[in-house]
Amino acid sequence: MYSVIYNENMEEVCLNSEPVFDEGDEYEGDGDCQEERGHGAGETHLKRDPPQPTVGLEFDSFDEAYDFYNAYGKERGFGIRVSNSWFRSKRKERYRAKLSCSSAGFKKKSEANNPRPETRTGCPAMIVIRLMDSKRWRIVEVELEHNHAVSPQIKRFYKSHKKMILAARRAQPPPEPVTEVHTIRLYQTAVCNGFTNVDEREVLIPVDHSKHLELKEGDTQAVYNYFCRMKLTNPNFFYLMDIDDDSCLRNVFWADARSRAACGLFNDTVAIDTTCLTNKYDIPLISFIGVNHHGQQVLLGCAFLGLDSVEYYVWILRAWLNCILGRPPEVIITDQSKPLQSAVCEVFPKARHCYGLWYIMQRVPEKLGGLKGYEAIKRQLNKAVYNSLKIVEFETAWADMINRHGLGDNRWLQTLHEDRRRWVPVYLKDTFFAGMIPVQENESFNAFFDGYVHKHTSFKEFVDKYDLALHRKHTKEAVADLESRNSCFELKTRCSFEVQLSKVYTKEIFRRFQSEVEGMYSCFNTRRVTANGPITTYIVKERVEVEGNEKEVKNYEVLYETSQVDIRCICSLFNYKGYLCRHALNVLNYNGIEEIPSHYILARWSKDFKPRGLFDHDFNDVDMYNPLSRYHHLYKLAIPVLEEGAQSQDHYEVAVHELEELLNRLNLVEENIV
Repeated sequence: MYSVIYNENMEEVCLNSEPVFDEGDEYEGDGDCQEERGHGAGETHLKRDPPQPTVGLEFDSFDEAYDFYNAYGKERGFGIRVSNSWFRSKRKERYRAKLSCSSAGFKKKSEANNPRPETRTGCPAMIVIRLMDSKRWRIVEVELEHNHAVSPQIKRFYKSHKKMILAARRAQPPPEPVTEVHTIRLYQTAVCNGFTNVDEREVLIPVDHSKHLELKEGDTQAVYNYFCRMKLTNPNFFYLMDIDDDSCLRNVFWADARSRAACGLFNDTVAIDTTCLTNKYDIPLISFIGVNHHGQQVLLGCAFLGLDSVEYYVWILRAWLNCILGRPPEVIITDQSKPLQSAVCEVFPKARHCYGLWYIMQRVPEKLGGLKGYEAIKRQLNKAVYNSLKIVEFETAWADMINRHGLGDNRWLQTLHEDRRRWVPVYLKDTFFAGMIPVQENESFNAFFDGYVHKHTSFKEFVDKYDLALHRKHTKEAVADLESRNSCFELKTRCSFEVQLSKVYTKEIFRRFQSEVEGMYSCFNTRRVTANGPITTYIVKERVEVEGNEKEVKNYEVLYETSQVDIRCICSLFNYKGYLCRHALNVLNYNGIEEIPSHYILARWSKDFKPRGLFDHDFNDVDMYNPLSRYHHLYKLAIPVLEEGAQSQDHYEVAVHELEELLNRLNLVEENIV
């Protein structure tokens, strides 16, 4: 039974690895066999068309390649045979073969009195496969058209199909108890680029036959076809399918090349968006979201979850960890799901796990909307969460809200208070969030696929919209790159800090920082309070808006260390957003500092962050024996070429010409090796 599912470009989920056939003349066969009477036990599996033969597809063995083309032929209604083979003379090792339709060529003329009628038609349909240096077999030529009628509805049977079923029946293992552990072997391979990672990992997944994705008619084929298409068109595409022993799909994870590249740059802080699960959408979509150098959301991977359980979440998180080559994030933001929390603790034990403030605050109307005095409760809750600079302020404001409105028995609020160290900003000041948590009441978080997914979006509809959503996001990022590199930003003050960072930050990050520079003028009465060795404490007063147009004066405590020029404000904007606040800027200015220290200018916000980040690995660090390592290094080197080539028509023409020349030279190298 053919049961190898090709994982786009890099991964392969292999449910059995035993060859179905033996090599030799037994492959040869033509003519008709008896009518098919049923599949039997050897073919008890989910009926699914095999992918179409395409140049670039690779297989672990000659047997597997033969099996693939034979299964394809059976579905289309024709038999196959080995019409030609090439062997290396010294070792008698087959290195090339041509698999043809069983109607290829013509039989030799017979001298018999009653020769059998000619059944062949000289059919040109075939594939040519070749053994590569990676010891895998690659399809190098394909001809799909036949010169005779073929149809899966025609109940004719061929010798190659008969052997396939007999071999599958012999290889059929006895049924296993459902409590057994199912081993899914994950091979990191590049199907369309022709290399195999030498590092093979095994992930053990507990089998539960009763839980799987609820797919409607056409969904399975749509998802499978999408992955097959991406395998051939998207470099470095990655996907894994979690399939139980009944061939039911339980979980799916995938990430395209851009998402994988972004993981290497922006996975310091990651949000796991489960909005579709929380809102009970028809598709159980999970999105891994980061923030790029423009402060825009960037997709780091997607998944479909079969069951809201710890085991299924663990599978998804391990799949993502495998995708990002074992480089875990430092901070993970999720909703309040307890199964997801347990899975994060198991897979990412060293990461700081926080709850998304936006998940919690958007549920306030649902959880508290029916209470008497709801508007007053909401105002007090927002004040406690967003305006507290110290823990004691939050605890006092929270207790006042509970006591004033008699909310001591509200279970939801009790749970929130128990988990406060995971979501209340005042408890998270030592954590870097890259702007991924709101610290002001008017800030929000939109789901990455917002506007592309609704409550009744099907799997099929989603994969149709997925490319469109990513294309628009990538276009937005490309436009921001061009604007950041080619634009001169308008300065609004005479502050040296503004001039300094206008040359460094991307357009959007500079705009945000610029508001802090302008905000320096709403601060006043910066004064020194205490000094303890090199550490001095300052108080900066600021007029801030409260309800309506009213303003109140707030005191912000700023610590300044003179020897290392270290500074920290009690508002902790630098950890929340990644740039210094107006209060810290005032203290620097007060001390005669004209430039912001370099350790407060994060590289991830700079205009040239992507090229800089892509060259942060020395060539000597590349494992030359690991094809996946070579691939990633080449991919990083190519990104700046693409970006520079898009700057103008002249740049574009030069880039296209040089890339075509390079590809021709690589093809010549491969031909010389063969």
